[in-house]
Amino acid sequence: MAITKDRVDIHALKHRLCAEYIKPQAETGNRPVLVFLHEGLGSIGQWRDFPETLCDATGCPALVYDRWGHGGSDPLTEPRTASYLHDEALLILPEVLERCAIDKPLFIGHSDGGSIAIIYGGTYPQKVAGIITEAAHVFVEHVTVEGIKRAVEVYENTDLGTRLGKFHGSNTDLMFRGWADIWLSPEFRDWNIESYLPYITCPLLAIQGKDDEYGTPAQVESIAGNVMGPARGSMIDNCGHIPHIQASEKAFSEMVNFISDLVKG
Repeated sequence: MAITKDRVDIHALKHRLCAEYIKPQAETGNRPVLVFLHEGLGSIGQWRDFPETLCDATGCPALVYDRWGHGGSDPLTEPRTASYLHDEALLILPEVLERCAIDKPLFIGHSDGGSIAIIYGGTYPQKVAGIITEAAHVFVEHVTVEGIKRAVEVYENTDLGTRLGKFHGSNTDLMFRGWADIWLSPEFRDWNIESYLPYITCPLLAIQGKDDEYGTPAQVESIAGNVMGPARGSMIDNCGHIPHIQASEKAFSEMVNFISDLVKG
């Protein structure tokens, strides 16, 4: 794989964030920067080699970073609030992009990351080249709440904490509790970001596994059906909440085709 990777620290909203720049040697001019936004329990490492492979196939550079409280970034200092995804999209992400001199990114957002991409894209439609969501949520479903309850049981009764600790170190417990507690809180049940969708004008691809334990096809239907720009939903067979790992070939093919069409424009 002909790529180079550089680890750097980015400071946004007074938090130090661990980041990684990826640059393919076959990079072609005028390609958008792929900005990877991880899931609620995610990090740079949990993307595995997917960003590098996608960069190599498309000729696009990329930025992958650990959000506040994740991976190697600064630990959380306060509980999550019901506005935490809005805070990431509207306060932290713009500063990250500015500091990295990224003018018009193509977002690849998994779960929480997809929701962040939608909020940003609906707020700054002219600043986004494209959006790919994986298992994103635009509203809270019963299946989501039940899936998170099961995740808490697994965390408390298995070695999940140890496995997450390989990526998050001392951030692990605060990260997990912060994510689970807010999603399971009564104040979060009415969380809904569908109002941002009609303002999204860039091309969009919404991917979800048919066996996603945290969401139903209604999420993809709402995302793809309500944006203003060209959009397509893709439901993947035999796949749960992590398409880029559980159905990597299909997810990779969908993304490469989407990016190639966008670049040809």
